[in-house]
Parts: sequence; C-alpha cells; structure tokens
Amino acid sequence: MPTPLEMQRTFALVGTGGCGKTSLAEMLLFNAGAVSRMGAIEEGTTCLDYEPEEVRRRGSVQPTCATYLWNKNRHFLLDIPGDGNFTGDMECLLMGVDAVVFVLDAVDGVRPLTKKFWSMTRAAGLPALMVINKMDRDRADFQMAFDGLTALGVKPVVLQLPIRQGETLVGMADVLAGRAHMFGPDGATAEADIPAALADDVTLLRDVAIENIAESDEELMEKYLEEGSLSPEDLRTGLRAGVLKGELTPVLACAALENKGGKALLAAIEALLPSPLDRPAFVGADGAERAPDPEAPAACFVFKTLADPFAGQLSLLRVLSGTLSGDMNLKNVRSGEGERLGGLLYLLGKTQTPCKEPVGPGALVAVAKLKNTRTGDTLCDEKAPFTLPMPALPPQLITYALAPKEKGEEDKVYAAMQRLLDEDITLRLGRDEENGDILISGMGQLHIELSVEKAKRRFKVDIVLKTPKVPYRETVRGKCQVQGRHKKQSGGRGQFGDCWIEMEGLPRGSGYIFEDAIVGGVIPRQYIPAIDKGVQEAAARGFLAGCQVVDFRVKVYDGSYHTVDSSEMAFKVAGSLAFKKAMESLKPVLLEPIVLLTVSVPDESMGDVIGDLSSRRGKVLGSDSQGGTTEIKAHVPMSEVLRYAPDLRSMTGGQGFFTMEFDHYEEAPQPVAEKVMAEHQKSRGGE
Repeated sequence: MPTPLEMQRTFALVGTGGCGKTSLAEMLLFNAGAVSRMGAIEEGTTCLDYEPEEVRRRGSVQPTCATYLWNKNRHFLLDIPGDGNFTGDMECLLMGVDAVVFVLDAVDGVRPLTKKFWSMTRAAGLPALMVINKMDRDRADFQMAFDGLTALGVKPVVLQLPIRQGETLVGMADVLAGRAHMFGPDGATAEADIPAALADDVTLLRDVAIENIAESDEELMEKYLEEGSLSPEDLRTGLRAGVLKGELTPVLACAALENKGGKALLAAIEALLPSPLDRPAFVGADGAERAPDPEAPAACFVFKTLADPFAGQLSLLRVLSGTLSGDMNLKNVRSGEGERLGGLLYLLGKTQTPCKEPVGPGALVAVAKLKNTRTGDTLCDEKAPFTLPMPALPPQLITYALAPKEKGEEDKVYAAMQRLLDEDITLRLGRDEENGDILISGMGQLHIELSVEKAKRRFKVDIVLKTPKVPYRETVRGKCQVQGRHKKQSGGRGQFGDCWIEMEGLPRGSGYIFEDAIVGGVIPRQYIPAIDKGVQEAAARGFLAGCQVVDFRVKVYDGSYHTVDSSEMAFKVAGSLAFKKAMESLKPVLLEPIVLLTVSVPDESMGDVIGDLSSRRGKVLGSDSQGGTTEIKAHVPMSEVLRYAPDLRSMTGGQGFFTMEFDHYEEAPQPVAEKVMAEHQKSRGGE
C-alpha cells in the first residue's frame, strides 16, 4: 500500500563541508533499518558517498538520494554536498524537497558558507530544523554553535541539551519534557532525571522555548498570558505550526559517528517537518499555480541527472502533482517531445529498487534513459501543461584549458567532457576563438580537477589540464595616416590594391569603427568591404602579443586601383598592410582584464585576505562586516586570481568563498606587458 501522503517527508541535508551530513545520513538510515550497518567515511563504506572521487577525498562530490521507512511512513532524503566547489546547483536541488535538516558542526559552529546556505534555504521558503552534530568531539561546544544562530536570524526552539561527562556524550536532556535520555549501546536510551548541573539551563531553555512557541500563534499567546503555561499538546501543535510557517527553528543535537541521537532526530523529522500536502502550490513560469494534489494532472521536476554505469543516464524526479507510475507517457515542456517513463526506481545511494506502487507528490524517484530530458526540465500531462521555472545558476568562477595527452585526440577530449555536462549543470564547456583551446569552467579548482578525473575514468581518455591564456587585448593611442599598398606580378594576371587609411585610438570600450571616406571613385565601391575585412583580420591576430586589438577607428580616404589586376583579395591584403604600418607608428599598449572580486571571510581572516589582494595588484573598493563575516570587494587583474580558490581556502581554513566577474580592461604595467610579449614570442618559436 502507498504511504499516506500526510506522513510522508521529503527533506535535504544541508551544511558546510565537514560538518558530518553524510555520517548523519548513515545514522538515520541505520536506525530506520534501511541499512544493516553504519558505513564510515574514513573507510569509504558509506551508502551515499560511492563515487571513486568521493571515497578518495572522503567527502561528497555529488548529491545523493536515499529513501527509508520510519513508523511505516516513507521518508525521502537528499544529501547535498557542502564544499563550495559542488554547491552551484543547490537552488535547483532545493526545489526537489519540502524541508531542510540543517547541520552545524559543534566544533566549528557557524561559518561564512553556513550563512550563504541558510540564506538559500530561507529564499527557497523551506521550513527547517537545526542539528548540531559532532557532540562527541573533544572540542565540541554546543553553546558556541547555538550562539552563532543569532547571526543567521534564527528564532530557535532548543529541544535537546547534550549531557557530557568530561569529553564523552552520555545523554540528551529533553527540554520540553524535562527528562533525560541516557545513551546505552547501539543508540539505545534509558530515561532518567535531568542532571542537577544542567537543571537550571534546561529550565531557562524551556521557558524561552515556550515563549517563542506562544509568540508564533495569537491563540496560543492569549492562552499563555491567561494561564501562564501551555499543555504538551499545545506545545506540539504550536511548534509544528511555527516550523511550517518558517517562524520557528527547532534545535537538536547528535553525534552521528557514535550513533547517538538518531532515533530522536527521526522522530523530530516526522513530527515537525511538512508533508507534501502542507506546502503551498507550485508557481509556474507563466504564473499559473499547481497544487501538490495526488488527484491533479501529473507533473514532475528533474532536479538532477546522474550517470549510472549500468542503467545509463538516470533522471532524478520530484513529483509535483498527480500520481506517477511506470510506463507513463508525459510531455517535456521545454523540448515539446513526449517521454515514456520506464520503471520508477527508489534510490538508496547507488542501490536501485523498483517502485512496486504508484508514487504521488513529494516522492523522489529515478527514471533511466529518457530521450531528451535534462536537469531543470518539467515533465507533465500533455493535456495540462505546467513548467516549474529553473533558478538562475551562479557564474562559473574559474576556467582552465584542456588538451589531449596525445595530439589529434582533441575531439575525443571535447566529447568526453560534453557528456559530463548532462549531470553537472554548473560546468561550462567551450573553445577559445583566439587560440582554439578547449575551455572548461566551473565553481573552483577542485571542481574542475575532479570533473577531469571523472572523465578520464569513465571515458578512458587522457586529458592534460592547463591554465588558459588570459584574454589580454591591445589598443593604440594617438592618430596617424599610412598607406597600404599590395602589388604582385608573377606571370599572367597580377595583384594590385592600394589604400590610404587614418587610424586613431578610441576611449576604452568603444570597440572598432570603420569609416568609408572615399570620393571620386579612386577605389571602386566593391573593394571597400575587403579593406575593412583585412583590417579586422589583422587586428584579431594582434601586433604585440597575438592579442586582439580593440577600441580604434579606421577611415579609408584615398587609394588607387588597376582595372585588371585589382581584386577583393588584393585590397584585403592592402588593408592588412596599412593596419600593420599604423600599429608601428602608434606605439600600441597591452590591456589586461580586471575582475570584480567579492570575497566573504571570517572577520579574523580579513587582514590576511586584504594583504594578499594587495600583493596581487588588487585595489580594495570596500568591506562590510556583519555577524562575524566580512565581505570584501576589490578590482584585481584576472591573471592574478586564476588559481585564487585554493589560496583563499588556505588563508581562511576553508571558511572563505568568493564570486568573480569581468569588470573592465586597464593598461598592463610594463613588466607584465613584457612578460606576456616574451611568452608570445616563445610560443611562436622565437620568430
């Protein structure tokens, strides 16, 4: 029998890298009976981190789904990576769930990335409960982590207070019930009195929790003011109502590696988080609404695409409305094509189990080998079209060039990386029009490196990763007049083209302007475009360092032609020769691209980061500090920040993140220009 939707839960685990989300998922799955033993990240045996790259680096690289039954009710869990290299699609992933279990590290507390992820959770309108994990660690500090919640703007309701003896977690105090639960073997608990040392703390937290619950509902507030207290039933219903409205955030604690707190967390997820029926209607791209109703026309959203070595492409679907079953025909709204669903699959990491029953709203299922469906697509009943809008993805932060280890295999490299784009929508693949390099862009150095590793492993292609050429430009200042004359006679018909041009530099960003000032037919009209083309082709090849010349005007005002020997080709060569002469006269300069860098770091790292930016020739535009995090904006030459991600990680202990976007071009300092020109000459073999 299908699980009643009222008791179904669909949630994501969200938190920064290293806070223990995957271990927490293992604890939930073990306590729910979905796995027979808890895997360990250090041993590479977790259910959810199964890709070779994840096992090797001991951290999640891609989101993973799992489903389990708790009290015979089905829960769907989505484990989202916490490393900033792999969270570019988080907004898309959050569209697949109804709530968030937000995980904090009891040792490190709230980090800069924590605030970013929490903001994304709030922006998605998702209810959340907070779990402070790693309470078994030596330096675990529940109070420190809890105090950090004020920087997130959270209105907390503490449900559990850890009970520690020395450095050992021995139990949890149930704040609302006023009882302790002491841990035994295998996560079992025994009820006991609250330890005297914690009694006052528990009483204070209970009073604050009751006040916060009462304030979230007018009726409860009136009752609280009249009677001075609330019944356990009032607290339960009031707390859940406050969570669903996003006004209250329950706070629990656990030690996932020691399997302490798993059953209490499972109970809280079921008691406090919303069912699919509790969420508001989905709003389509055209403003139309679709309620999460199992009787409504079928619609589902593809929130992730994965590659499976046996099943091929797996599309992970969130059912928005209606009821899905295998062999169902739906329409892909983006492509306009029909898709026939094969068998629906429940996922438990890489383990796939066929669904034996239809699934309704909130279900996370996988379907293999859809023909023309990709991440972000909506599949729906052809008679009732509906499209869930895809959120905007953040800009890629870093670009590298790819090359085959063996010459001649460029197409093989490009094809291998192209196949990765189906499952990773935060990668961008392209070619450099100036030098033909294959370019791969992503969210950080680690993102690029692991993507290349994955392509090598799956598609058996040797790929060399190299830093791409910075897109320098050249320009000119002043004005000059020169002649471009091309005359060649080699038997038979000759070649003749002759033009006079005036060339001058323009303000930055003006681009290229060509003016035809020929009068009296000294150059026939049909040859003028050829002169323009010759100038443009020569400008694309550059003069100083093989970089495109920009921001200049060319006016052709005089010349001559031959009735037999003149041709478009001859005048194109003449235009090119005139351009080169003008460049020699105007003393061109090299321009370097400047990016706007926005860096978020812990306050204590601000000095190191600003000093580092200055050493990179950066100009700090300003900084803003709030809640222990400083945001720094700076203009920095692109060449200085091609490998900024690992350096920032090192300076901030992994706590900093940044965004980068092109801003403008500036004249490069002489040492930089000389180095770029020398490298260009070297690449040409010293010609």
